[in-house]
Amino acid sequence: MYYSSVAALALIINFIINSESMKNVAVRVENWDRKKKASAYYSQFLLVANLYFLVEMAWGLLYEYQEIPAVFPLIYLDTVFVFIFMLLTMLTWARYIVAYLDKGRMCSVVLLYFVRITFLFGIIYLLFNRFSHFIFYFNEKHEYIPGSGRYITFFLQIAFFAITSTYMLYISFKSIGDDKVKYREVALTSLAMGVFLILQIMFAYMPFYIIGVLIGICIVHSYVEAGEKKEKVINSYISSAMAKDYEVIYYINIETGEYLEFSKSKQYDSMNVPMVGKNFYEETIKNIETYVHIDDRAYASSFYTKEAIMKLLESKHSFSYKYRMLVHGKPRVFLFTIMRSSDERYFILYEKDIEDELRAELLQKESYKKTATFTQLAESLASSYDELYYVNVADNSFVAFEVNNIYGQLEVNKEGSEFWEESYENIPKIVHKQDREMLKDFMNKDSLITALDNRKGCSLNYRLVVNGKAKYVRMTAHKTSDSSHFIIGIENIDNEIKKERQQLKELKTEKELARRDELTGIKNKTAYKELMESVQSNIDNESNYRPFALVVCDTNNLKYINDTLGHAAGDEYIKASAKLLCDTFVHSPVFRIGGDEFVAFLRGNDYASRVKLMDKLRAQVIENQNSGTGAVIASGIAEYDPDKDKTVVEIFERADSAMYENKRKLMTPGDGVKGSFFRK
Repeated sequence: MYYSSVAALALIINFIINSESMKNVAVRVENWDRKKKASAYYSQFLLVANLYFLVEMAWGLLYEYQEIPAVFPLIYLDTVFVFIFMLLTMLTWARYIVAYLDKGRMCSVVLLYFVRITFLFGIIYLLFNRFSHFIFYFNEKHEYIPGSGRYITFFLQIAFFAITSTYMLYISFKSIGDDKVKYREVALTSLAMGVFLILQIMFAYMPFYIIGVLIGICIVHSYVEAGEKKEKVINSYISSAMAKDYEVIYYINIETGEYLEFSKSKQYDSMNVPMVGKNFYEETIKNIETYVHIDDRAYASSFYTKEAIMKLLESKHSFSYKYRMLVHGKPRVFLFTIMRSSDERYFILYEKDIEDELRAELLQKESYKKTATFTQLAESLASSYDELYYVNVADNSFVAFEVNNIYGQLEVNKEGSEFWEESYENIPKIVHKQDREMLKDFMNKDSLITALDNRKGCSLNYRLVVNGKAKYVRMTAHKTSDSSHFIIGIENIDNEIKKERQQLKELKTEKELARRDELTGIKNKTAYKELMESVQSNIDNESNYRPFALVVCDTNNLKYINDTLGHAAGDEYIKASAKLLCDTFVHSPVFRIGGDEFVAFLRGNDYASRVKLMDKLRAQVIENQNSGTGAVIASGIAEYDPDKDKTVVEIFERADSAMYENKRKLMTPGDGVKGSFFRK
């Protein structure tokens, strides 16, 4: 009876300390994260342990009545299940520790395979034990007798627990922090189960392995509970620290709406909002009617439904909003921030009174506006220029400023009585010779006055010669509101001009590449389409368009070459076709508009010599066909007839028909292709 009592006690203790953990049992956990997967595997281990305790308890009770023949089959069957669940405790424990440690090492994979193989062999031996008595058997008096296989099975399990505990202790000495604790937990649990399994071998009728499994469960529970307490303490510290910056923090269960409130604000406490509640969503909507400014109530209510919060958190980690709350009957602006907890079971809502911050910011802006002076604005303007001239319109006197210090303050660089005379004297000395006359015209006083009568400002780009190198600058002229002074600024725009030119160059190159066929280097279908649109526009506008002709070509034998010699050979054949057309129509653009289709646009000299050029092309094609050493191209030509042709498509279709007529005259696919058109 004592055997059953120990098993029953272990079952009760396990249910008491792990009732919550056993709720996480799941079968499919492959796509779960590490923490959830480890929790599910531990629940499986606890469930198997409970089943093991049950069958051991049943074995102890049944064995008391071993002499009764009707009971013996039940004893035998229960003994089989005892061994099965002993093996399962090892298997589920191994799966749990691999997921729990989450190191992804090769040793974890080897460990799992070892355990699975041991479990498989144990099950096979149990299936045949009825006939071979390898694991155990019962004598004529129905007494339990251990077999040699029992020791082999137990020794394999002991080896697993010994290797696991030794390796984990070794790793723990090299680890720090939470990892160290985890390794020790696994090592001590495995050690306890292994030691008590040894005792089970030595004393077959004593419930030592039951005690070992229970001790292992208690060790895991103590470590997990300690970890949870530590996590709660850390969270408490974090909450306390954050509460110093916020009026209140809410922890809200997403599904149920249950919540906890954490606040250190005496001002917020005066509002008497509940610290705990059953339904955050409903209670918040009710509180809005009391504590939120009447103009903001509809806006505030739009946030406090589960659906609204979930939608706002779909694509981001957190979001914020603000509205006015009534504190002691006075409106104050509050900032609200909602985020989801790491386990995705809770919302965390932070509330912060930002009324004082907003007032301080507003006062700062107003103070800045009041203290801003004309000098500061002038300095801000001057920071955009290398030099700034303040020129008196009436007497031509001037003051030159420049920004020479890190604070952006203006410094007087020069003063003079004749701005225009000095400028004209300096132009030949420092301005590029090609820009001198242009600058003199721009700086004509009368012309500048006239120009600024109708505009706020005018500018001119020109080049200065500095150390023998030309640098672009921009002169900008404005007049003061009372028209008494010119404000003339000069800024260095050399890098700006260079950047613009580089961008134009790159853009031109990019556009050119977009109109080039990558394989052959000739113009592509896009370029052909643009040209045809331009031609069609001229035809539509009845422009006196120069005569032109379209030559439509199609490469023969391409499919045959691809099928017999490969696509690399086909590519070379297409290149050879393009080269033949370019060498024939030297003064006309050639386009590749399809895989083996080409079009040449004949104009000028090529149009005038079109008959001769077509004869030359077809003669070369015949020669290539006979020798098998070059491209074979079918071709057709059609000229633009202003009296008949209304669209470019009509001309193309005539040329295309002529090409197919020429194609029929050439040899059939494969003829004349000897696999050597690349022959040198």
